[in-house]
Amino acid sequence: MTEHLEFIVDENHTGERIDKYLSAVMPGQSRSYIQKLIKDASVFADLKPVKSSYKVILGEHIQVAVPEPVSLDIRPENIPLDIIYEDQDVILINKPKDMVVHPSAGHESHTLVNALLYHCKDQLSTINGVLRPGIVHRIDKDTTGVIVICKNDMAHQSLADQLKVHSITRKYEAIVYGNFSQDGGTVEAPIGRSPHDRKKMAVNYKNGRSAVTHYRVLERFGKYTYIECTLETGRTHQIRVHMSNIGHPLLGDEVYGPSKCPFSLQGQTLHARILGFVHPRTGEYMEFEAPLPEYFNKLLKKLRG
Repeated sequence: MTEHLEFIVDENHTGERIDKYLSAVMPGQSRSYIQKLIKDASVFADLKPVKSSYKVILGEHIQVAVPEPVSLDIRPENIPLDIIYEDQDVILINKPKDMVVHPSAGHESHTLVNALLYHCKDQLSTINGVLRPGIVHRIDKDTTGVIVICKNDMAHQSLADQLKVHSITRKYEAIVYGNFSQDGGTVEAPIGRSPHDRKKMAVNYKNGRSAVTHYRVLERFGKYTYIECTLETGRTHQIRVHMSNIGHPLLGDEVYGPSKCPFSLQGQTLHARILGFVHPRTGEYMEFEAPLPEYFNKLLKKLRG
């Protein structure tokens, strides 16, 4: 059964592009899902279907027809989870390398979602649909570290709101090519689809979304540097794109860096070390840490000589 939603444009959003407006009034829904609704002619302004380039007008009624989620056969799988913390609202996992967060084409099983369905049974939020139950943010397949999953819609909405206003603490550690001239800095450059390769992201000043990454040097190895990156925003492949853009691609990242790596690595050397947020039920700020994985420590030892 299709759900029909209606919103009235206020002065705070007048002139915004329709997908950006809907992202603001429909928190928890991904921009790609909203764009699909627009493409499928499920979004209307005063009962007239709109295109993705449409900009909303003060006082007009925006209608959205949200189709009932398709029931897909995503099966629970008894996959061991490295649980950092768990309560009735959230569960924090230390995600290993080579684990995809949620099912997609080519990755229908053995994902974090499959493992969560087994561990949490039916206790996962439904805001992001059947493919991404409980998932409020993602980290890449070959990125390790801490990720939070929501067990109910209340928690999911709270975390989505915190992500929206950039109040969640997200600190990553990485090893990159080259040596920095300074001990820290900020990369502020919009990220969007690469105009040359739709499978990649890129700094895109024309169609990208604002993205800010703060970095600081932790240790120098001459040809390589161990750094900490703090995310102000959370765009797809943000750290990988930003570091590559300033001439310091991540070691092992064959997508945004050199195709040949001098070390035997599986994907980029990137670890989500710290995640902090205000707990949705208690209102208390909580911070969680995932220790560096074995491969990362071994590489650091090798670089230290």
